[in-house]
Amino acid sequence: MALFGTDGIRGVANSDLTAEIALDVCVAAAHVLVESSSNKDHQPTAIVGQDSRASGEFLEAAVVAGLTSAGINVYRVGVLPTPAIAYLVAESRADLGVMISASHNPMPDNGIKLFARGGGKLDDAIEARIEARMGEEWKRPTGRGVGRAIDDKSATQRYLKHLLASVQTPIKGLKVVVDCANGASSFVAPQVYRQAGAEVVAIFNHPDGWNINQECGSTHLHQLRAAVIKEGADVGIAHDGDADRCLAIDAAGNEIDGDHILTILARGFKARGKLKANTVVATVMSNLGFMHAMRDAGIKVVTTSVGDRYVLENMIANDFSLGGEQSGHVIMRDIANTGDGILTALQLLQEIVRTGKSLQELAATMVRFPQVLINVKDVDRSRLDSSTVISAAVLDAQERLGDSGRVLLRASGTEALVRVMVEAASDSLAEDIARSLADVVKGELG
Repeated sequence: MALFGTDGIRGVANSDLTAEIALDVCVAAAHVLVESSSNKDHQPTAIVGQDSRASGEFLEAAVVAGLTSAGINVYRVGVLPTPAIAYLVAESRADLGVMISASHNPMPDNGIKLFARGGGKLDDAIEARIEARMGEEWKRPTGRGVGRAIDDKSATQRYLKHLLASVQTPIKGLKVVVDCANGASSFVAPQVYRQAGAEVVAIFNHPDGWNINQECGSTHLHQLRAAVIKEGADVGIAHDGDADRCLAIDAAGNEIDGDHILTILARGFKARGKLKANTVVATVMSNLGFMHAMRDAGIKVVTTSVGDRYVLENMIANDFSLGGEQSGHVIMRDIANTGDGILTALQLLQEIVRTGKSLQELAATMVRFPQVLINVKDVDRSRLDSSTVISAAVLDAQERLGDSGRVLLRASGTEALVRVMVEAASDSLAEDIARSLADVVKGELG
């Protein structure tokens, strides 16, 4: 099984993802990325950050050991969002960035995300080269050839300055509840929203190493919904553990997912002449309601495989300015080089102020089709595409739905399961077809 998934390496810390693996990956990454450098005369540098998991402490030690032993100077920035690492790599012209995080996954998990020069995520080919070189024999530097580890105490303030530079319209007059998921946004998000002008109520912003994503954040919106209603807030913002996602709750308690946010931003970008090629990039998981909303707004949609990295690759290849996922990853290339949940929230809040409309009114431009997603566990996902029985069942389901729905089956890139997604004109029809297909998948691949 490949070590890298759709978003780096991920698994149970100290079981699937050990200190030894972290060290070996970073040594191999140092060799691959440094050898491809056109500047052979400088000592390479890396930015290393982490989310708030306790396991990040020993994994950071292993990452730093691997990089410095390979001759890389490491700048440790501590607990910061994943997009902060991407920004800092580009800003400091570092050769490599390493983020230790399992994003929205539960606390026992952890992961390693690698960034190349410029702050972009590595493509599949480079990840394959890194994995192939793990454990190889290599000539180790000695003396002044080894790397040094430096604590970068100014990193957080530089990232905050970058975030605030995106605020063209102060968000005064808005009361915002932010759920930090007891994660990496805890030390940044409340501060930046306040400095941008909002009245801020922060919840789940006290990480203790164990409580990240625990019944909070973008995967558990019920806590944020209750807080928005209790506080009489205009908006609720939810981040995940590493703050590359943003979901929202409106003043009435309605969930505003990534498709809604992308709809609002796309329309706003178009109105201000900021939507390049009049096109937005989404994934195959985007709701049919999003597709219809874009059609009604006269905006083109390009779809990619699931994963913000694939959205970004398409945006770069075609010079598009806006893209994102239903999960809340939104990429605005004129502002950042990767998805950034805090930047997304700042743009969303500014759109509320600019238009004078509530979040509920803005989100109403997209009517979401009922969608059911079933995760089928303990199956051989490698046989999904070759099963004729599953293909026939999908075809039958799509014929039953016609133009008012769709079916999508895919193997997860980060977990050992197959995702069955069905959209239909009604919840009951979507549920019925999804459960039927899930049974077929379980019977064929289980």
